[in-house]
Amino acid sequence: MSRMFNPPHPGEVVKEYLPENVSVTEAAKKLGVSRQAFSAIINGRAGITADMALRLSKALETSPDMWLGMQMQYDLWQAKQQAPKGVQKLAA
Repeated sequence: MSRMFNPPHPGEVVKEYLPENVSVTEAAKKLGVSRQAFSAIINGRAGITADMALRLSKALETSPDMWLGMQMQYDLWQAKQQAPKGVQKLAA
């Protein structure tokens, strides 16, 4: 069975999209969010919400689905590392 690799946090990808001459403060301002909120995302401490996906897609000319898809893959991989215990099938 092939194992999916550990996907990067979407915040790491956001960092790659930022032009080198744009600071975290400036990027946050252009996105219309606080520097703290944007910093938490790009440093992997917060996830990409639907609202942030829309902001990023407009600012970076990308798809909001791309950002939400990356977040879902990241979250799912993290959850699979600690599979839930005590779950039983609902069907008889």
